[in-house]
Amino acid sequence: MNDKKLVMPAAFLGHGSPMNAVEQNRYTEAWHRLGARVPRPRAILCISAHWYVNETLVTAMAQPKTIHDFYGFPRGLYEVEYPAPGAPQVAGEIAEVVKPAAVNLDTQSWGLDHGTWSLLVHAFPAADVPVLQLSIDATQPMEYHVALGSRLAPLRERGIMIIASGNVVHNLKCIDWRRPDAAFDWSRRFDEAAREIMVSNPAQVLRLQDHADFANAAPSPDHLIPLLYLAGLAEAAEVSADVLVSGYALGSLSMTAYTLGDLAGGSA
Repeated sequence: MNDKKLVMPAAFLGHGSPMNAVEQNRYTEAWHRLGARVPRPRAILCISAHWYVNETLVTAMAQPKTIHDFYGFPRGLYEVEYPAPGAPQVAGEIAEVVKPAAVNLDTQSWGLDHGTWSLLVHAFPAADVPVLQLSIDATQPMEYHVALGSRLAPLRERGIMIIASGNVVHNLKCIDWRRPDAAFDWSRRFDEAAREIMVSNPAQVLRLQDHADFANAAPSPDHLIPLLYLAGLAEAAEVSADVLVSGYALGSLSMTAYTLGDLAGGSA
Protein backbone atom coordinates (compact mmCIF):
# COMPACT_ATOMS: atom_id res chain seq x y z
CA MET A 1 0.00 0.00 0.00
CA ASN A 2 1.37 3.40 -1.00
CA ASP A 3 0.43 5.93 1.69
CA LYS A 4 2.62 8.74 0.43
CA LYS A 5 0.90 12.09 0.36
CA LEU A 6 0.59 13.68 -3.06
CA VAL A 7 2.44 16.99 -2.99
CA MET A 8 2.84 18.99 -6.17
CA PRO A 9 6.41 19.89 -7.14
CA ALA A 10 7.50 23.52 -7.06
CA ALA A 11 10.14 25.31 -9.11
CA PHE A 12 12.19 28.43 -9.61
CA LEU A 13 12.91 28.96 -13.30
CA GLY A 14 15.40 31.45 -14.70
CA HIS A 15 13.39 32.89 -17.58
CA GLY A 16 15.97 35.14 -19.25
CA SER A 17 15.05 36.89 -22.50
CA PRO A 18 11.41 36.96 -23.66
CA MET A 19 12.73 35.40 -26.88
CA ASN A 20 12.93 32.09 -25.03
CA ALA A 21 9.18 31.90 -25.58
CA VAL A 22 9.68 31.33 -29.31
CA GLU A 23 13.08 29.65 -29.30
CA GLN A 24 14.24 26.10 -28.64
CA ASN A 25 17.31 25.67 -26.47
CA ARG A 26 18.44 23.62 -23.51
CA TYR A 27 16.55 25.86 -21.08
CA THR A 28 13.24 25.67 -22.90
CA GLU A 29 13.75 21.92 -23.29
CA ALA A 30 14.24 21.62 -19.52
CA TRP A 31 11.00 23.56 -18.93
CA HIS A 32 9.20 21.24 -21.34
CA ARG A 33 10.53 18.14 -19.56
CA LEU A 34 9.45 19.58 -16.23
CA GLY A 35 5.88 20.06 -17.40
CA ALA A 36 5.80 16.57 -18.89
CA ARG A 37 7.03 14.90 -15.69
CA VAL A 38 4.86 16.48 -13.02
CA PRO A 39 1.40 15.19 -12.08
CA ARG A 40 -1.30 17.26 -13.77
CA PRO A 41 -1.80 20.33 -11.56
CA ARG A 42 -5.19 21.49 -10.41
CA ALA A 43 -3.81 24.99 -11.03
CA ILE A 44 -0.46 26.76 -11.41
CA LEU A 45 0.53 29.73 -9.26
CA CYS A 46 3.35 31.83 -10.73
CA ILE A 47 5.38 34.41 -8.86
CA SER A 48 6.87 36.51 -11.65
CA ALA A 49 9.60 39.13 -11.32
CA HIS A 50 7.60 41.26 -13.73
CA TRP A 51 4.64 41.91 -11.44
CA TYR A 52 6.58 44.08 -9.00
CA VAL A 53 4.16 46.49 -7.35
CA ASN A 54 3.45 48.05 -3.96
CA GLU A 55 1.12 45.38 -2.57
CA THR A 56 0.59 41.64 -2.63
CA LEU A 57 -2.09 40.65 -5.14
CA VAL A 58 -3.28 37.47 -6.79
CA THR A 59 -5.03 37.39 -10.14
CA ALA A 60 -8.68 36.42 -9.69
CA MET A 61 -10.17 36.75 -13.16
CA ALA A 62 -11.74 33.87 -15.09
CA GLN A 63 -9.69 34.56 -18.23
CA PRO A 64 -6.39 36.37 -17.61
CA LYS A 65 -5.01 38.30 -20.57
CA THR A 66 -1.59 37.66 -22.10
CA ILE A 67 0.57 40.71 -21.31
CA HIS A 68 3.41 41.62 -23.68
CA ASP A 69 5.41 43.63 -21.15
CA PHE A 70 8.54 44.38 -23.22
CA TYR A 71 9.58 46.39 -26.25
CA GLY A 72 12.00 46.19 -29.15
CA PHE A 73 11.49 42.51 -29.97
CA PRO A 74 10.37 40.84 -33.23
CA ARG A 75 6.70 41.13 -34.14
CA GLY A 76 6.13 37.40 -33.77
CA LEU A 77 6.78 37.60 -30.04
CA TYR A 78 3.95 40.10 -29.61
CA GLU A 79 1.61 37.71 -31.39
CA VAL A 80 2.13 34.93 -28.84
CA GLU A 81 -0.98 34.30 -26.77
CA TYR A 82 -1.28 31.97 -23.79
CA PRO A 83 -5.03 31.53 -23.28
CA ALA A 84 -4.98 29.52 -20.05
CA PRO A 85 -8.05 30.00 -17.87
CA GLY A 86 -7.85 31.65 -14.48
CA ALA A 87 -9.18 30.23 -11.23
CA PRO A 88 -11.02 32.77 -9.07
CA GLN A 89 -11.88 30.12 -6.47
CA VAL A 90 -8.22 29.16 -6.10
CA ALA A 91 -7.36 32.86 -5.74
CA GLY A 92 -9.67 32.95 -2.75
CA GLU A 93 -7.97 29.87 -1.30
CA ILE A 94 -4.59 31.54 -1.64
CA ALA A 95 -5.80 34.66 0.16
CA GLU A 96 -7.05 32.43 3.00
CA VAL A 97 -4.06 30.13 3.33
CA VAL A 98 -1.50 32.94 3.79
CA LYS A 99 -3.35 34.72 6.61
CA PRO A 100 -2.49 36.76 8.64
CA ALA A 101 -0.47 38.00 5.64
CA ALA A 102 -2.75 40.00 3.37
CA VAL A 103 -3.21 39.06 -0.28
CA ASN A 104 -5.77 41.09 -2.22
CA LEU A 105 -7.69 39.84 -5.24
CA ASP A 106 -7.01 41.45 -8.62
CA THR A 107 -10.00 40.95 -10.88
CA GLN A 108 -9.02 43.14 -13.83
CA SER A 109 -5.69 45.01 -13.81
CA TRP A 110 -3.10 42.29 -14.54
CA GLY A 111 -3.04 38.90 -16.24
CA LEU A 112 -0.11 36.70 -17.31
CA ASP A 113 3.12 38.57 -18.03
CA HIS A 114 6.06 37.19 -19.95
CA GLY A 115 7.74 35.97 -16.77
CA THR A 116 4.90 33.46 -16.68
CA TRP A 117 3.81 32.68 -20.22
CA SER A 118 7.30 32.52 -21.77
CA LEU A 119 7.88 29.50 -19.51
CA LEU A 120 4.44 27.94 -19.70
CA VAL A 121 4.29 27.88 -23.50
CA HIS A 122 7.00 25.23 -23.17
CA ALA A 123 6.08 23.54 -19.87
CA PHE A 124 2.31 23.37 -20.48
CA PRO A 125 1.86 24.17 -24.18
CA ALA A 126 -1.83 23.16 -24.29
CA ALA A 127 -2.67 26.09 -21.97
CA ASP A 128 -5.40 23.96 -20.41
CA VAL A 129 -4.32 24.21 -16.75
CA PRO A 130 -5.67 27.24 -14.84
CA VAL A 131 -2.96 29.82 -14.10
CA LEU A 132 -2.78 32.54 -11.47
CA GLN A 133 -0.09 35.09 -10.70
CA LEU A 134 1.03 36.40 -7.32
CA SER A 135 2.58 39.85 -7.30
CA ILE A 136 5.82 40.77 -5.57
CA ASP A 137 5.31 43.54 -3.00
CA ALA A 138 8.19 45.96 -3.56
CA THR A 139 7.56 47.66 -0.20
CA GLN A 140 8.38 44.56 1.83
CA PRO A 141 11.80 43.39 3.06
CA MET A 142 13.41 40.20 1.84
CA GLU A 143 12.36 38.33 4.98
CA TYR A 144 8.70 38.89 4.11
CA HIS A 145 9.02 37.03 0.82
CA VAL A 146 10.68 33.97 2.38
CA ALA A 147 7.95 33.87 5.03
CA LEU A 148 5.18 34.26 2.45
CA GLY A 149 6.70 31.44 0.43
CA SER A 150 6.46 29.23 3.51
CA ARG A 151 2.81 30.20 4.00
CA LEU A 152 2.04 29.06 0.46
CA ALA A 153 3.27 25.52 1.21
CA PRO A 154 -0.16 23.98 1.98
CA LEU A 155 -1.24 24.76 -1.59
CA ARG A 156 1.09 22.03 -2.84
CA GLU A 157 -1.06 19.45 -1.04
CA ARG A 158 -4.13 20.86 -2.82
CA GLY A 159 -2.83 20.11 -6.31
CA ILE A 160 -1.38 23.55 -6.99
CA MET A 161 2.03 23.78 -8.63
CA ILE A 162 4.00 26.86 -7.60
CA ILE A 163 6.48 28.28 -10.11
CA ALA A 164 8.70 31.22 -9.20
CA SER A 165 10.11 33.02 -12.23
CA GLY A 166 13.10 35.37 -12.24
CA ASN A 167 16.88 35.13 -12.55
CA VAL A 168 19.41 34.59 -9.76
CA VAL A 169 21.69 37.06 -11.55
CA HIS A 170 19.97 39.80 -13.54
CA ASN A 171 21.88 42.94 -14.50
CA LEU A 172 20.71 44.33 -17.83
CA LYS A 173 23.14 47.27 -17.72
CA CYS A 174 26.09 44.85 -17.88
CA ILE A 175 24.84 42.69 -20.75
CA ASP A 176 27.62 41.76 -23.17
CA TRP A 177 26.30 40.52 -26.53
CA ARG A 178 29.72 38.95 -27.21
CA ARG A 179 29.06 36.46 -24.39
CA PRO A 180 25.84 34.71 -25.47
CA ASP A 181 26.42 31.68 -23.22
CA ALA A 182 29.07 32.96 -20.82
CA ALA A 183 29.25 34.74 -17.47
CA PHE A 184 31.34 37.46 -15.91
CA ASP A 185 33.38 36.22 -12.96
CA TRP A 186 31.15 38.08 -10.48
CA SER A 187 28.03 36.61 -12.08
CA ARG A 188 29.39 33.09 -11.77
CA ARG A 189 30.50 33.62 -8.16
CA PHE A 190 27.08 34.83 -7.06
CA ASP A 191 25.21 32.13 -8.94
CA GLU A 192 27.43 29.43 -7.42
CA ALA A 193 26.91 30.87 -3.94
CA ALA A 194 23.14 30.74 -4.45
CA ARG A 195 23.41 27.17 -5.70
CA GLU A 196 25.40 26.06 -2.66
CA ILE A 197 22.67 27.45 -0.39
CA MET A 198 19.69 26.12 -2.35
CA VAL A 199 20.98 22.55 -2.62
CA SER A 200 22.13 22.34 1.01
CA ASN A 201 20.21 24.72 3.28
CA PRO A 202 17.67 27.02 1.58
CA ALA A 203 16.81 28.53 4.98
CA GLN A 204 20.07 30.47 4.63
CA VAL A 205 19.02 32.19 1.39
CA LEU A 206 18.99 35.66 2.94
CA ARG A 207 22.75 35.39 3.42
CA LEU A 208 23.00 36.21 -0.27
CA GLN A 209 22.39 39.86 0.65
CA ASP A 210 25.82 39.88 2.29
CA HIS A 211 27.64 38.39 -0.69
CA ALA A 212 30.37 40.61 -2.13
CA ASP A 213 28.76 40.46 -5.60
CA PHE A 214 25.18 41.10 -4.49
CA ALA A 215 25.08 44.68 -5.82
CA ASN A 216 26.16 43.57 -9.30
CA ALA A 217 24.01 40.44 -9.36
CA ALA A 218 20.80 42.10 -8.12
CA PRO A 219 20.96 45.87 -8.74
CA SER A 220 17.17 45.67 -8.48
CA PRO A 221 15.83 42.82 -6.32
CA ASP A 222 12.79 42.00 -8.50
CA HIS A 223 14.36 39.04 -10.33
CA LEU A 224 16.05 37.55 -7.26
CA ILE A 225 13.00 37.73 -4.97
CA PRO A 226 11.16 34.83 -6.69
CA LEU A 227 14.00 32.57 -5.54
CA LEU A 228 13.11 33.52 -1.96
CA TYR A 229 9.63 32.03 -2.44
CA LEU A 230 11.10 28.68 -3.42
CA ALA A 231 13.48 28.89 -0.46
CA GLY A 232 10.47 29.49 1.81
CA LEU A 233 8.67 26.49 0.34
CA ALA A 234 11.79 24.37 0.84
CA GLU A 235 12.11 25.52 4.43
CA ALA A 236 8.46 24.65 5.12
CA ALA A 237 8.99 21.15 3.71
CA GLU A 238 12.39 20.77 5.42
CA VAL A 239 14.05 19.82 2.14
CA SER A 240 16.68 21.25 -0.16
CA ALA A 241 16.30 22.05 -3.85
CA ASP A 242 17.55 20.20 -6.92
CA VAL A 243 19.12 21.90 -9.93
CA LEU A 244 16.95 21.47 -13.02
CA VAL A 245 19.28 23.22 -15.46
CA SER A 246 22.08 25.75 -15.14
CA GLY A 247 23.96 28.17 -17.33
CA TYR A 248 24.49 31.80 -18.23
CA ALA A 249 23.49 34.30 -20.87
CA LEU A 250 25.07 37.55 -22.06
CA GLY A 251 27.55 37.75 -19.20
CA SER A 252 25.16 39.09 -16.58
CA LEU A 253 22.19 36.71 -16.57
CA SER A 254 21.99 33.39 -14.74
CA MET A 255 19.59 30.83 -16.21
CA THR A 256 19.82 28.42 -13.27
CA ALA A 257 16.56 26.67 -12.34
CA TYR A 258 15.64 24.69 -9.23
CA THR A 259 12.90 22.22 -8.32
CA LEU A 260 11.38 20.82 -5.15
CA GLY A 261 9.61 17.49 -4.94
CA ASP A 262 9.40 14.21 -6.77
CA LEU A 263 8.82 15.16 -10.39
CA ALA A 264 7.62 11.68 -11.27
CA GLY A 265 5.14 11.21 -8.46
CA GLY A 266 4.94 14.35 -6.39
CA SER A 267 5.36 12.49 -3.09
CA ALA A 268 6.27 14.43 0.02
